Amino acid sequence: MSNDPPSPASSPLSYLELVKICDNFRLPPNYGSADVFQTPSDIYSFVPWTLAQSPGSPAVGLLRLDVVDLLRKEKPGTWVIPEPQVGYRVSFDASVNTPRKRTAVLKELCERWRDTGAFPASIGPRKWRNEMYTVYRNPFGVHEHCPEDDSDDGNYAFEMERAACALFGVVTYGIHMTIYQGIASSPQVKIWVPTRAKTKQTWPSWLDNSVAGGIPSGMPIFESLVKECEEEASMDADIVRNHAKPIGAISYFFRNRMHFLQPEVEYVYDLGVPPDIPFQPCPSDGEVESFDLLSLDEVKSKMRQGLFKPNCAAVLIDFFVRHGHLTPDDEPDYMEIVTRLHGRFEYERWGQ
Repeated sequence: MSNDPPSPASSPLSYLELVKICDNFRLPPNYGSADVFQTPSDIYSFVPWTLAQSPGSPAVGLLRLDVVDLLRKEKPGTWVIPEPQVGYRVSFDASVNTPRKRTAVLKELCERWRDTGAFPASIGPRKWRNEMYTVYRNPFGVHEHCPEDDSDDGNYAFEMERAACALFGVVTYGIHMTIYQGIASSPQVKIWVPTRAKTKQTWPSWLDNSVAGGIPSGMPIFESLVKECEEEASMDADIVRNHAKPIGAISYFFRNRMHFLQPEVEYVYDLGVPPDIPFQPCPSDGEVESFDLLSLDEVKSKMRQGLFKPNCAAVLIDFFVRHGHLTPDDEPDYMEIVTRLHGRFEYERWGQ
């Protein structure tokens, strides 16, 4: 994440370079080996976080070694942190074995770390979001809500404070929508582009997708989109429900500038504004400074200057691919771009 406003790149960025800024992490060669622990202060090595120590327990996150060291100091009965060995993993204690128990342990831990000054750049009072995200057993599985009976046989594993998700390297989910006027495949299409507020906790003053936001725990994916449209752009819910079209998803493995991991899935929507409907998105909740209707060439130019938030540039590249503005005939890196927009975070290696 960035706390600084954008500054134009010294030379135009290629589309592949823009994707690589967003999809910028791969597990190191020593992942899963005991020699990871030879340098405890190493911020480039990670260990898996699983629900339990039992074989086959799903990996839900990737922990930096300094996070593991802090967890080692926690009271008995909450975490299991074995001695370094091949196949090492951190997990909840065997008694912390239901979604609500895991959520309670994490809530107490993260709030205490916030109040005692641990990782202030990530979970300090100014970074705290007071919003819960769901963590799933299978990050590519169904989005379930917390079961009423607290059973542990579904895909819902627990939920945790949004700001702390990067500390624990869990997969997070969002919705991003491109609102356009005209014909999407036409060179004359125009796209609504917001500028993020100067007061935003992350990426202040960067350019964004027309509407974007995280998916709060307990809220269906499409309802999250409706909520963000109302809050960020003052859009009538009926316009969203009648005209927003789900067209897929992108996924990428991002390491932020503090070297914490943010593997993310963004569910992507398009909304073509009907020509007979007057339309002007307006900032509402203080998260957006302004909206501008930009030509395709203006959007491309600002993207290549590096003025868009990285994952928003990736969503726009996906839009270009889907509507024929970026093709294998005119883009030599086409296949690498397309495949890197739909990654799996090397998830099969997490629990090795």
